[in-house]
Parts: sequence; structure tokens; C-alpha cells
Amino acid sequence: MRRLLILLVLLGLVIAPAQADNARERLNHFFQEMESFQADFEQVVLTEQDEVMQATEGRVYLKRPGQFRWDYEKPYTQQIIADGQFLWTYDEDLAQATVQEMDEVLGRTPVMLLSQPRPLEEDFHVEEQGEIEGMSWLALTPREAGSDFEQLLIGMDGRQVRMMVLYDQFGQQTRIRFGDMDINPDIPASRFRFEPPPGVDVMHN
Repeated sequence: MRRLLILLVLLGLVIAPAQADNARERLNHFFQEMESFQADFEQVVLTEQDEVMQATEGRVYLKRPGQFRWDYEKPYTQQIIADGQFLWTYDEDLAQATVQEMDEVLGRTPVMLLSQPRPLEEDFHVEEQGEIEGMSWLALTPREAGSDFEQLLIGMDGRQVRMMVLYDQFGQQTRIRFGDMDINPDIPASRFRFEPPPGVDVMHN
């Protein structure tokens, strides 16, 4: 869950119609431009031996400050919704929802730090990795010890991000590829609210 939340907010920092010349400047430029976005995603989780543990796809939405929604559509249906105060996880197949206060779940992790407009270099060491498979890559490494991830790679295709690869402390990778992106759309507030359907078991953590 925490790996997903990190990726969800980090992607909100890098998917942008950048105007600067190099990849690092594009990321920093985005802090000043992005207020919301939505995109399709394909997500794959790999073991340390590059074996596929999980493959999913769906659509993601984000709106500053602190609101996001992650809709899994295949191979199962699940929603992760943050309204700025509470974080909901809803599993439709199990008819079960979990609600937590966002500050208790995320605290001072990179997720909360990066949900605010601030230069990347304040929280990360940023290094350009050159061109690989037609994309410009950057590596983000947390400055503070004890982070939930060791490194994040960002693959940029022209002026937009196409891939993100997150490495955790256990050697696992989470890869996300984006498509059909829309920057600064008018997303209704209702998109980030969750009301448990009748009969759903709600657990408070």
C-alpha cells in the first residue's frame, strides 16, 4: 500500500507539458504548473528476480493539495481515494472498505512532502541517466534515511513522462506506464469523495 501511495503522489510531480530544456528542469518546472491531472496506467510489480508478481491497469486522478484517486479496473476492481483528510481503500469484490486519517498513514513520508509545490532537490538527489530505449531517464534518491523506497527512475518521452520505476528495500520493482494523460483538467470534487455503498463493511484503522 505505501509503495502505491508513494508512486501515486510522485507521478503527480512529473507528468507535465514541460517547457524547459533538460529533464531535471522539466521536473522542477512542473511544481509551478500542475494543479491536477488524470491518466490511464499499466502497473507491474516484479520480484528481485524480475518475476511478475502482479499486473494491473486502470485510471488515476490527482488534485492539489492532497487529493488523489487510484481506480483499479483489471484484473480486479479496487479504489484508493484520498480527500485531503481521510484515505479510503475499497475492495468491491470483498464488499469491504478501510478508512484511515491521512496524517497517520503518510506522516512526513515523501508522499506528503511531495504533495506540496517545492523543488525536487530539497527532498531528493536528482541525477540524469541519459537516453535509454528512446526515453530520457532521471534517478531520484531520497536524501533522508528510512524512506519507504530506495530509488525512483523516471522515463520521459519528449515533454511527458511515460514510465516510472520504483525500487523498494526488498529489491522489488513497481513499474508504471502512463497513457491518455490530461494536465490540469477540471476534476469535480465528487471524484475524491467516497461514500460506502449499502452493505459494505467499513473498518476504521
